[in-house]
Amino acid sequence: MMRLHLHLMSDSTGETLENIAKAGLAQFDGVETIKHFWPMVRSEGHLDRVMLEIAARPGLVIYTLVNPDVRHRLESRCHGLGLPSVSALDPVIDALSTLLGQQAKARPGRQHILDAAYFARVDAIQYTIAHDDGIAAEEWEEADIMLVGVSRSSKTPTSIYLANRGYKVANIPLVVESPPPPSLFDLRHPLVVGLTTSPDRLIQIRRNRLLSLAQAPETPYVDQAAVAAELAFARRIFSDNGWPVIDVTRRSIEETAAAIINLVNERRSALEGNLAEDMA
Repeated sequence: MMRLHLHLMSDSTGETLENIAKAGLAQFDGVETIKHFWPMVRSEGHLDRVMLEIAARPGLVIYTLVNPDVRHRLESRCHGLGLPSVSALDPVIDALSTLLGQQAKARPGRQHILDAAYFARVDAIQYTIAHDDGIAAEEWEEADIMLVGVSRSSKTPTSIYLANRGYKVANIPLVVESPPPPSLFDLRHPLVVGLTTSPDRLIQIRRNRLLSLAQAPETPYVDQAAVAAELAFARRIFSDNGWPVIDVTRRSIEETAAAIINLVNERRSALEGNLAEDMA
């Protein structure tokens, strides 16, 4: 197995670099990666101290530095040591600069400014946590998205992921013995999405959950016939109400969330199109 020292240097938190490195490394097998994080590098003096550590553990240097003097010094030092270095954001910034006809603002950490979008995302996370698992039905109309499905169909993790993208999400489990409140079927603002999965996958997830809680692994909760009946009950509700349905059997949380966001955008486009026709 190949061993790689990967140095991630940023003049901000380094979060962007970490995500880029993770995406890139996912394309390769058989690599043992040792990551070294060097955040908040904004002066040549700080850079020189970091370079001593990098020289002791040579490897690839990926950086996001906007200060031209610090950047030049890093590139010169890496060249002198024979180390490869890559500016992670340069191609994107150059393309945007050409397209927009503007010079980029050389401001470290500008993406982390506490703007209105940041506070909207915090508000979405707070709302989502407070409306998990059928809580506070009287406030569901305030949601952007309502997720509906049987127990352990990935509603909560998908809700939290979407909340981090700025969407207010509520969710409710469908239980055969306890029908959902009538208000669920009267929602106007939220996009209601049904989540379903295969019986085998659901049973496996539920059985692992019971084992983690030290509970009996064989109950109606994981019975094949009972689980199939639950899923059929959920499908009837989805169909009767015309809700879009996403099968999460072979989807990651990220893939499920992306599909839901596409549905939100399609709905928004349709509403805007209808509004334009009404105004014409």
